Amino acid sequence: MTRRLAAWLSCALLLALAGCGFGLRQPVTFAFTSLYSGVAPNSPLGVELKRQLRSSGQLEYITDASRQQEAQAVLDILTEQRIKTVVGVSATGQVREFQLRLILKFRLRTPQGKELIPETELVQQRALSYDEVFALAKEAEEVLLYRNMQSDMVQQILRRLAAVKEL
Repeated sequence: MTRRLAAWLSCALLLALAGCGFGLRQPVTFAFTSLYSGVAPNSPLGVELKRQLRSSGQLEYITDASRQQEAQAVLDILTEQRIKTVVGVSATGQVREFQLRLILKFRLRTPQGKELIPETELVQQRALSYDEVFALAKEAEEVLLYRNMQSDMVQQILRRLAAVKEL
């Protein structure tokens, strides 16, 4: 009896998931087949962007400036800033909280200069509590928070690149 009930419940769960529109994430499709970016290939953002674009499997990612004219689209990273600001102090003047901000400005254009995505600014921010006793651990946490913000930004860039419908 319990096996039948479990079987019926699992079938009901599968039907509910199928009916709600749930589906696995599909690979991103782009309106272009090659993309040039002048971001430094050894920068953390450049490495993450390269990894994500190559994983789509359908896009040639060009970083060599001499091949820029071969690309159908050019991604310009205009600025990338990491800002750490004190937002909370104790009564004795010791820092208790920081605000970490990552600001990125980019645009997408054709090699001929036609603007596909105008200059766009993405901002990510996180709060980081601080205690001098755990200074080393807080440094590691800061690095992880910046890496997380960077991954979020790369995902936002990919979604915006995928939203471009025609060149």
